[in-house]
Amino acid sequence: MSTAVIAAERANPREIPRALLGACVALVAIGVAAFAGGLATDPATAWRAFHVNYLYFGALAQGGVVVACAFVIIGAKWPGPVRRIAEGLGAWVPLTFVLFLVHFLGREYIYTPWLHNPPPAKAAWLNPTRLFWMDLTILGVLAVLTMAFLYNSVRPTLAGMGSRGGMFARWTAGWRGDDEERELSASRCRTLAPLICLVYAIGWTFIAFDQVMSLTPTWYSNLFGVYFCWGGFLSAVAATALIMVLHRNSPGFEGQITKPRMHDIGKMLFAFSIFWMYLFFSQYLVIWYGNLPEETQFFEARLGSQFLVDKSGINLMALAKTWDLGFFWERLKEPYAKVTLFVWLCCWVTPFWVLLGQRPKKTPAILGSVAAIVLFGFWLERNILIWPSLVPKETYSFLGIVQLGVAAGFLGAFALVFLVYTRVFPSLAVPRRS
Repeated sequence: MSTAVIAAERANPREIPRALLGACVALVAIGVAAFAGGLATDPATAWRAFHVNYLYFGALAQGGVVVACAFVIIGAKWPGPVRRIAEGLGAWVPLTFVLFLVHFLGREYIYTPWLHNPPPAKAAWLNPTRLFWMDLTILGVLAVLTMAFLYNSVRPTLAGMGSRGGMFARWTAGWRGDDEERELSASRCRTLAPLICLVYAIGWTFIAFDQVMSLTPTWYSNLFGVYFCWGGFLSAVAATALIMVLHRNSPGFEGQITKPRMHDIGKMLFAFSIFWMYLFFSQYLVIWYGNLPEETQFFEARLGSQFLVDKSGINLMALAKTWDLGFFWERLKEPYAKVTLFVWLCCWVTPFWVLLGQRPKKTPAILGSVAAIVLFGFWLERNILIWPSLVPKETYSFLGIVQLGVAAGFLGAFALVFLVYTRVFPSLAVPRRS
Protein backbone atom coordinates (compact mmCIF):
# COMPACT_ATOMS: atom_id res chain seq x y z
CA MET A 1 0.00 0.00 0.00
CA SER A 2 1.43 3.40 -0.92
CA THR A 3 2.47 5.92 1.73
CA ALA A 4 -0.28 8.27 0.61
CA VAL A 5 -2.92 5.61 1.13
CA ILE A 6 -1.59 4.62 4.55
CA ALA A 7 -1.45 8.26 5.56
CA ALA A 8 -5.09 8.79 4.64
CA GLU A 9 -6.39 5.65 6.35
CA ARG A 10 -8.33 6.05 9.55
CA ALA A 11 -10.11 3.45 11.62
CA ASN A 12 -13.86 3.79 11.34
CA PRO A 13 -15.58 1.58 13.93
CA ARG A 14 -19.22 0.81 13.17
CA GLU A 15 -21.86 -1.78 13.82
CA ILE A 16 -22.12 -5.08 11.99
CA PRO A 17 -25.23 -5.19 9.75
CA ARG A 18 -27.98 -6.95 11.66
CA ALA A 19 -28.72 -9.42 8.87
CA LEU A 20 -25.09 -10.57 8.72
CA LEU A 21 -24.82 -10.70 12.48
CA GLY A 22 -28.00 -12.76 12.70
CA ALA A 23 -26.80 -15.16 10.01
CA CYS A 24 -23.45 -15.68 11.73
CA VAL A 25 -25.02 -16.25 15.13
CA ALA A 26 -27.51 -18.69 13.62
CA LEU A 27 -24.71 -20.67 11.97
CA VAL A 28 -22.74 -20.77 15.21
CA ALA A 29 -25.83 -21.99 17.06
CA ILE A 30 -26.33 -24.73 14.45
CA GLY A 31 -22.70 -25.75 14.82
CA VAL A 32 -22.83 -25.92 18.61
CA ALA A 33 -26.07 -27.93 18.50
CA ALA A 34 -24.69 -30.32 15.88
CA PHE A 35 -21.45 -30.84 17.78
CA ALA A 36 -23.24 -31.37 21.09
CA GLY A 37 -25.71 -33.75 19.48
CA GLY A 38 -22.85 -35.60 17.81
CA LEU A 39 -20.98 -35.99 21.10
CA ALA A 40 -24.10 -37.53 22.61
CA THR A 41 -24.86 -39.94 19.76
CA ASP A 42 -21.71 -40.43 17.66
CA PRO A 43 -18.65 -38.79 19.26
CA ALA A 44 -16.24 -40.17 16.66
CA THR A 45 -18.06 -38.39 13.84
CA ALA A 46 -18.38 -35.17 15.85
CA TRP A 47 -14.69 -34.98 16.72
CA ARG A 48 -13.57 -35.88 13.21
CA ALA A 49 -15.78 -33.17 11.73
CA PHE A 50 -14.30 -30.74 14.27
CA HIS A 51 -10.81 -31.88 13.26
CA VAL A 52 -11.40 -31.24 9.55
CA ASN A 53 -12.90 -27.78 9.97
CA TYR A 54 -10.39 -26.78 12.60
CA LEU A 55 -7.57 -27.49 10.15
CA TYR A 56 -9.37 -25.91 7.18
CA PHE A 57 -10.13 -22.59 8.84
CA GLY A 58 -6.86 -22.55 10.79
CA ALA A 59 -4.73 -22.88 7.64
CA LEU A 60 -6.98 -20.43 5.78
CA ALA A 61 -6.61 -17.78 8.48
CA GLN A 62 -2.85 -18.16 8.75
CA GLY A 63 -2.66 -18.17 4.97
CA GLY A 64 -4.38 -14.78 4.94
CA VAL A 65 -1.65 -13.34 7.13
CA VAL A 66 0.98 -14.87 4.85
CA VAL A 67 -0.69 -13.23 1.83
CA ALA A 68 -0.46 -9.85 3.58
CA CYS A 69 3.14 -10.60 4.55
CA ALA A 70 3.95 -11.44 0.94
CA PHE A 71 2.67 -8.01 -0.12
CA VAL A 72 4.99 -6.43 2.46
CA ILE A 73 8.03 -8.52 1.53
CA ILE A 74 7.86 -7.78 -2.19
CA GLY A 75 6.82 -4.15 -1.66
CA ALA A 76 3.63 -4.58 -3.68
CA LYS A 77 1.99 -1.26 -4.59
CA TRP A 78 -1.17 -2.56 -6.24
CA PRO A 79 -3.14 -4.20 -3.36
CA GLY A 80 -4.62 -1.10 -1.67
CA PRO A 81 -7.47 -2.40 0.53
CA VAL A 82 -6.78 -5.97 -0.61
CA ARG A 83 -4.04 -6.20 2.00
CA ARG A 84 -6.51 -5.22 4.72
CA ILE A 85 -8.90 -7.96 3.62
CA ALA A 86 -6.15 -10.56 3.82
CA GLU A 87 -5.16 -9.28 7.26
CA GLY A 88 -8.77 -9.56 8.39
CA LEU A 89 -8.67 -13.30 7.74
CA GLY A 90 -5.82 -13.49 10.24
CA ALA A 91 -8.05 -12.34 13.09
CA TRP A 92 -8.99 -16.02 13.48
CA VAL A 93 -5.39 -17.12 14.14
CA PRO A 94 -5.45 -16.65 17.96
CA LEU A 95 -8.63 -18.74 18.05
CA THR A 96 -6.79 -21.54 16.23
CA PHE A 97 -4.47 -21.69 19.24
CA VAL A 98 -7.38 -21.78 21.70
CA LEU A 99 -9.38 -24.32 19.70
CA PHE A 100 -6.40 -26.67 19.61
CA LEU A 101 -6.89 -27.17 23.35
CA VAL A 102 -10.51 -28.17 22.70
CA HIS A 103 -9.55 -30.24 19.67
CA PHE A 104 -7.05 -32.33 21.66
CA LEU A 105 -9.85 -33.54 23.92
CA GLY A 106 -11.06 -35.68 21.02
CA ARG A 107 -7.72 -37.43 20.51
CA GLU A 108 -9.22 -40.88 21.17
CA TYR A 109 -11.41 -40.48 18.07
CA ILE A 110 -8.99 -38.49 15.90
CA TYR A 111 -5.68 -40.29 16.37
CA THR A 112 -7.29 -43.73 16.52
CA PRO A 113 -4.91 -45.42 14.02
CA TRP A 114 -1.85 -44.90 16.21
CA LEU A 115 -2.74 -43.47 19.63
CA HIS A 116 -2.42 -46.73 21.57
CA ASN A 117 -0.44 -48.80 19.09
CA PRO A 118 1.96 -46.72 16.96
CA PRO A 119 4.33 -48.42 14.50
CA PRO A 120 7.46 -49.32 16.49
CA ALA A 121 9.72 -47.30 14.18
CA LYS A 122 7.62 -44.18 14.76
CA ALA A 123 6.73 -44.67 18.41
CA ALA A 124 8.93 -41.80 19.59
CA TRP A 125 7.34 -39.40 17.11
CA LEU A 126 3.73 -40.60 17.32
CA ASN A 127 3.49 -39.72 20.95
CA PRO A 128 0.48 -37.68 22.16
CA THR A 129 2.54 -35.72 24.67
CA ARG A 130 5.11 -34.73 22.05
CA LEU A 131 2.36 -33.89 19.57
CA PHE A 132 0.43 -31.73 22.05
CA TRP A 133 3.33 -29.58 23.21
CA MET A 134 4.98 -29.26 19.83
CA ASP A 135 1.81 -28.27 17.95
CA LEU A 136 0.65 -26.01 20.78
CA THR A 137 4.01 -24.22 20.72
CA ILE A 138 3.88 -23.77 16.93
CA LEU A 139 0.35 -22.37 17.06
CA GLY A 140 1.22 -20.18 20.04
CA VAL A 141 4.26 -18.67 18.32
CA LEU A 142 2.22 -18.01 15.16
CA ALA A 143 -0.58 -16.43 17.20
CA VAL A 144 1.87 -14.05 18.90
CA LEU A 145 3.62 -13.15 15.65
CA THR A 146 0.29 -12.63 13.89
CA MET A 147 -1.07 -10.35 16.60
CA ALA A 148 2.18 -8.37 16.53
CA PHE A 149 1.95 -8.00 12.75
CA LEU A 150 -1.71 -6.93 12.83
CA TYR A 151 -1.05 -4.49 15.66
CA ASN A 152 1.86 -2.83 13.88
CA SER A 153 0.00 -2.82 10.58
CA VAL A 154 -3.13 -1.05 11.85
CA ARG A 155 -1.64 1.17 14.57
CA PRO A 156 -0.89 4.12 12.21
CA THR A 157 -4.59 4.20 11.26
CA LEU A 158 -5.67 4.74 14.86
CA ALA A 159 -4.55 8.37 15.12
CA GLY A 160 -6.93 10.23 17.37
CA MET A 161 -8.77 7.08 18.43
CA GLY A 162 -7.10 6.91 21.83
CA SER A 163 -9.58 9.46 23.18
CA ARG A 164 -12.28 6.79 22.90
CA GLY A 165 -10.61 4.89 25.73
CA GLY A 166 -10.63 1.13 26.19
CA MET A 167 -8.87 -0.90 23.53
CA PHE A 168 -8.04 2.14 21.39
CA ALA A 169 -6.30 3.80 24.32
CA ARG A 170 -4.16 0.69 24.84
CA TRP A 171 -3.36 0.28 21.15
CA THR A 172 -2.30 3.93 20.77
CA ALA A 173 -0.35 4.26 24.02
CA GLY A 174 2.90 6.16 23.56
CA TRP A 175 1.85 7.75 20.25
CA ARG A 176 4.88 9.27 18.50
CA GLY A 177 3.13 11.32 15.85
CA ASP A 178 1.60 10.24 12.56
CA ASP A 179 4.74 10.32 10.42
CA GLU A 180 6.93 8.47 12.90
CA GLU A 181 4.20 5.89 13.57
CA ARG A 182 3.87 5.15 9.86
CA GLU A 183 7.62 4.72 9.44
CA LEU A 184 7.88 2.53 12.53
CA SER A 185 4.92 0.44 11.40
CA ALA A 186 6.45 -0.17 7.98
CA SER A 187 9.80 -1.09 9.51
CA ARG A 188 8.34 -3.54 12.00
CA CYS A 189 6.07 -5.15 9.41
CA ARG A 190 9.04 -5.65 7.09
CA THR A 191 10.82 -7.44 9.95
CA LEU A 192 7.85 -9.57 11.00
CA ALA A 193 6.64 -10.55 7.51
CA PRO A 194 9.47 -12.92 6.48
CA LEU A 195 9.58 -14.38 9.98
CA ILE A 196 5.87 -15.21 9.85
CA CYS A 197 6.20 -16.78 6.40
CA LEU A 198 9.11 -18.93 7.57
CA VAL A 199 7.39 -20.08 10.75
CA TYR A 200 4.20 -20.80 8.80
CA ALA A 201 6.04 -22.94 6.25
CA ILE A 202 7.95 -24.92 8.87
CA GLY A 203 5.32 -24.95 11.60
CA TRP A 204 2.32 -25.96 9.52
CA THR A 205 4.44 -28.62 7.82
CA PHE A 206 4.83 -30.30 11.20
CA ILE A 207 1.13 -29.78 11.93
CA ALA A 208 0.30 -31.45 8.61
CA PHE A 209 2.52 -34.38 9.56
CA ASP A 210 0.93 -34.66 13.01
CA GLN A 211 -2.72 -33.94 12.22
CA VAL A 212 -3.13 -35.50 8.77
CA MET A 213 -0.26 -37.74 7.67
CA SER A 214 -0.14 -39.52 11.03
CA LEU A 215 -3.71 -40.78 10.51
CA THR A 216 -2.19 -43.25 8.06
CA PRO A 217 0.77 -44.01 10.35
CA THR A 218 2.61 -46.31 7.93
CA TRP A 219 2.55 -43.72 5.12
CA TYR A 220 5.04 -40.90 4.70
CA SER A 221 5.86 -38.17 2.21
CA ASN A 222 8.33 -35.36 2.79
CA LEU A 223 6.48 -33.17 0.28
CA PHE A 224 3.12 -33.49 2.00
CA GLY A 225 3.76 -30.63 4.42
CA VAL A 226 4.52 -28.19 1.60
CA TYR A 227 1.43 -29.37 -0.28
CA PHE A 228 -0.77 -28.84 2.79
CA CYS A 229 0.66 -25.39 3.57
CA TRP A 230 0.21 -24.25 -0.02
CA GLY A 231 -3.42 -25.33 0.14
CA GLY A 232 -3.93 -22.98 3.09
CA PHE A 233 -2.22 -20.14 1.26
CA LEU A 234 -4.25 -20.69 -1.93
CA SER A 235 -7.45 -20.87 0.12
CA ALA A 236 -6.59 -17.47 1.57
CA VAL A 237 -6.03 -16.00 -1.91
CA ALA A 238 -9.44 -17.34 -2.96
CA ALA A 239 -11.11 -15.97 0.19
CA THR A 240 -9.50 -12.57 -0.38
CA ALA A 241 -10.73 -12.52 -3.99
CA LEU A 242 -14.27 -13.50 -2.96
CA ILE A 243 -14.46 -10.88 -0.20
CA MET A 244 -13.11 -8.25 -2.60
CA VAL A 245 -15.94 -8.95 -5.02
CA LEU A 246 -18.61 -9.04 -2.31
CA HIS A 247 -17.43 -5.72 -0.83
CA ARG A 248 -16.80 -3.80 -4.04
CA ASN A 249 -19.84 -1.55 -3.39
CA SER A 250 -19.51 -1.33 0.38
CA PRO A 251 -18.95 2.03 2.13
CA GLY A 252 -15.29 2.98 1.84
CA PHE A 253 -14.71 0.59 -1.04
CA GLU A 254 -16.33 2.66 -3.78
CA GLY A 255 -13.85 2.90 -6.61
CA GLN A 256 -11.27 0.77 -4.78
CA ILE A 257 -12.03 -2.68 -6.20
CA THR A 258 -10.86 -1.77 -9.66
CA LYS A 259 -10.49 -4.05 -12.65
CA PRO A 260 -6.67 -3.93 -12.44
CA ARG A 261 -6.84 -5.10 -8.81
CA MET A 262 -9.28 -7.87 -9.66
CA HIS A 263 -7.01 -8.83 -12.53
CA ASP A 264 -4.01 -9.03 -10.20
CA ILE A 265 -5.74 -11.17 -7.56
CA GLY A 266 -7.18 -13.28 -10.38
CA LYS A 267 -3.66 -13.89 -11.68
CA MET A 268 -2.61 -15.01 -8.22
CA LEU A 269 -5.53 -17.42 -8.03
CA PHE A 270 -4.79 -18.74 -11.52
CA ALA A 271 -1.04 -19.18 -11.05
CA PHE A 272 -1.09 -20.54 -7.53
CA SER A 273 -3.71 -23.17 -8.41
CA ILE A 274 -1.30 -24.44 -11.06
CA PHE A 275 1.49 -24.62 -8.48
CA TRP A 276 -0.82 -26.48 -6.07
CA MET A 277 -1.47 -29.10 -8.73
CA TYR A 278 2.25 -29.21 -9.51
CA LEU A 279 2.99 -30.05 -5.88
CA PHE A 280 0.34 -32.76 -5.89
CA PHE A 281 1.64 -34.28 -9.12
CA SER A 282 5.26 -34.10 -7.95
CA GLN A 283 4.30 -36.06 -4.85
CA TYR A 284 2.12 -38.49 -6.79
CA LEU A 285 4.57 -39.18 -9.63
CA VAL A 286 7.40 -40.33 -7.35
CA ILE A 287 5.03 -42.62 -5.46
CA TRP A 288 3.52 -43.95 -8.70
CA TYR A 289 6.76 -45.06 -10.31
CA GLY A 290 8.15 -46.37 -7.01
CA ASN A 291 4.95 -48.42 -6.54
CA LEU A 292 5.78 -49.34 -2.94
CA PRO A 293 2.74 -50.46 -0.91
CA GLU A 294 3.61 -48.29 2.10
CA GLU A 295 3.58 -45.24 -0.21
CA THR A 296 0.75 -46.05 -2.63
CA GLN A 297 -1.77 -46.84 0.11
CA PHE A 298 -2.56 -43.17 0.73
CA PHE A 299 -3.39 -42.48 -2.92
CA GLU A 300 -5.21 -45.74 -3.48
CA ALA A 301 -7.55 -44.93 -0.58
CA ARG A 302 -8.48 -41.64 -2.24
CA LEU A 303 -7.90 -41.85 -6.01
CA GLY A 304 -8.62 -45.53 -6.45
CA SER A 305 -6.58 -48.16 -8.22
CA GLN A 306 -6.95 -46.67 -11.71
CA PHE A 307 -4.15 -44.20 -10.99
CA LEU A 308 -1.73 -46.86 -9.77
CA VAL A 309 -0.10 -50.00 -11.12
CA ASP A 310 -2.28 -52.90 -9.98
CA LYS A 311 -1.30 -56.46 -9.21
CA SER A 312 -1.76 -57.57 -12.81
CA GLY A 313 0.63 -54.86 -14.02
CA ILE A 314 -2.09 -52.74 -15.63
CA ASN A 315 -1.25 -49.07 -15.46
CA LEU A 316 -2.54 -45.77 -16.72
CA MET A 317 -0.26 -45.55 -19.76
CA ALA A 318 -1.07 -49.05 -20.99
CA LEU A 319 -4.78 -48.40 -20.74
CA ALA A 320 -4.46 -45.08 -22.55
CA LYS A 321 -3.07 -46.95 -25.55
CA THR A 322 -5.94 -49.46 -25.58
CA TRP A 323 -8.66 -46.86 -24.89
CA ASP A 324 -10.20 -49.17 -22.32
CA LEU A 325 -12.44 -46.53 -20.72
CA GLY A 326 -14.53 -49.18 -19.03
CA PHE A 327 -11.60 -49.84 -16.73
CA PHE A 328 -11.69 -46.24 -15.52
CA TRP A 329 -15.44 -46.00 -15.10
CA GLU A 330 -15.54 -49.22 -13.13
CA ARG A 331 -12.84 -48.04 -10.76
CA LEU A 332 -14.51 -44.70 -10.20
CA LYS A 333 -16.90 -46.67 -8.02
CA GLU A 334 -14.09 -47.28 -5.54
CA PRO A 335 -14.37 -45.31 -2.26
CA TYR A 336 -13.65 -41.58 -2.46
CA ALA A 337 -12.42 -41.69 -6.09
CA LYS A 338 -15.17 -39.49 -7.53
CA VAL A 339 -14.91 -36.98 -4.70
CA THR A 340 -11.15 -36.67 -5.13
CA LEU A 341 -11.53 -36.00 -8.85
CA PHE A 342 -14.19 -33.40 -8.02
CA VAL A 343 -11.63 -31.70 -5.77
CA TRP A 344 -9.32 -31.45 -8.79
CA LEU A 345 -12.17 -29.94 -10.75
CA CYS A 346 -12.77 -27.27 -8.11
CA CYS A 347 -9.20 -26.43 -7.09
CA TRP A 348 -7.34 -26.70 -10.38
CA VAL A 349 -9.40 -27.32 -13.52
CA THR A 350 -11.92 -24.53 -12.86
CA PRO A 351 -9.49 -21.70 -11.96
CA PHE A 352 -7.10 -22.74 -14.74
CA TRP A 353 -9.55 -22.83 -17.62
CA VAL A 354 -11.99 -20.14 -16.48
CA LEU A 355 -9.32 -17.59 -15.51
CA LEU A 356 -7.06 -18.29 -18.46
CA GLY A 357 -7.98 -15.02 -20.23
CA GLN A 358 -7.89 -11.43 -18.97
CA ARG A 359 -11.60 -10.63 -19.12
CA PRO A 360 -12.76 -13.34 -16.66
CA LYS A 361 -10.28 -12.08 -14.07
CA LYS A 362 -11.73 -8.57 -14.38
CA THR A 363 -15.37 -9.69 -14.22
CA PRO A 364 -16.65 -9.68 -10.62
CA ALA A 365 -19.26 -12.42 -11.11
CA ILE A 366 -16.75 -14.77 -12.73
CA LEU A 367 -13.85 -14.06 -10.38
CA GLY A 368 -16.09 -14.32 -7.31
CA SER A 369 -17.67 -17.57 -8.51
CA VAL A 370 -14.30 -19.19 -9.22
CA ALA A 371 -13.00 -18.09 -5.81
CA ALA A 372 -16.05 -19.59 -4.09
CA ILE A 373 -15.59 -22.85 -6.00
CA VAL A 374 -11.93 -23.02 -4.98
CA LEU A 375 -12.83 -22.43 -1.33
CA PHE A 376 -15.43 -25.17 -1.43
CA GLY A 377 -12.95 -27.42 -3.22
CA PHE A 378 -10.38 -27.02 -0.48
CA TRP A 379 -12.98 -27.79 2.18
CA LEU A 380 -13.64 -31.04 0.30
CA GLU A 381 -9.90 -31.60 -0.04
CA ARG A 382 -9.36 -31.32 3.72
CA ASN A 383 -12.13 -33.86 4.22
CA ILE A 384 -10.57 -36.19 1.65
CA LEU A 385 -7.20 -35.94 3.39
CA ILE A 386 -8.69 -37.08 6.70
CA TRP A 387 -11.83 -39.23 6.40
CA PRO A 388 -10.42 -42.04 4.20
CA SER A 389 -7.77 -42.70 6.85
CA LEU A 390 -10.42 -43.11 9.53
CA VAL A 391 -13.44 -44.43 7.60
CA PRO A 392 -11.90 -46.07 4.52
CA LYS A 393 -14.96 -47.67 2.92
CA GLU A 394 -17.64 -44.96 3.17
CA THR A 395 -17.23 -42.46 0.33
CA TYR A 396 -19.56 -39.86 1.81
CA SER A 397 -18.59 -40.29 5.45
CA PHE A 398 -17.90 -36.54 5.63
CA LEU A 399 -21.52 -35.73 4.80
CA GLY A 400 -24.23 -35.87 7.41
CA ILE A 401 -26.20 -33.69 9.78
CA VAL A 402 -23.41 -33.58 12.36
CA GLN A 403 -20.61 -33.06 9.84
CA LEU A 404 -22.39 -30.31 7.91
CA GLY A 405 -23.67 -28.71 11.10
CA VAL A 406 -20.16 -28.48 12.56
CA ALA A 407 -18.90 -27.02 9.28
CA ALA A 408 -21.69 -24.42 9.37
CA GLY A 409 -20.73 -23.50 12.93
CA PHE A 410 -17.10 -22.95 12.01
CA LEU A 411 -18.12 -20.90 8.97
CA GLY A 412 -20.38 -18.71 11.09
CA ALA A 413 -17.72 -18.19 13.76
CA PHE A 414 -15.03 -17.43 11.19
CA ALA A 415 -17.24 -14.92 9.38
CA LEU A 416 -18.24 -13.29 12.68
CA VAL A 417 -14.61 -12.82 13.74
CA PHE A 418 -13.79 -11.33 10.34
CA LEU A 419 -16.78 -8.96 10.50
CA VAL A 420 -15.95 -7.81 14.02
CA TYR A 421 -12.31 -7.19 13.15
CA THR A 422 -13.10 -5.30 9.95
CA ARG A 423 -15.71 -3.14 11.71
CA VAL A 424 -13.20 -2.05 14.35
CA PHE A 425 -10.07 -1.67 12.25
CA PRO A 426 -9.64 -0.02 8.86
CA SER A 427 -10.21 -3.00 6.56
CA LEU A 428 -13.18 -1.18 5.05
CA ALA A 429 -12.12 2.36 5.90
CA VAL A 430 -9.90 3.40 3.04
CA PRO A 431 -9.69 6.63 1.05
CA ARG A 432 -11.86 7.00 -2.03
CA ARG A 433 -8.78 7.33 -4.24
CA SER A 434 -5.38 5.69 -4.01
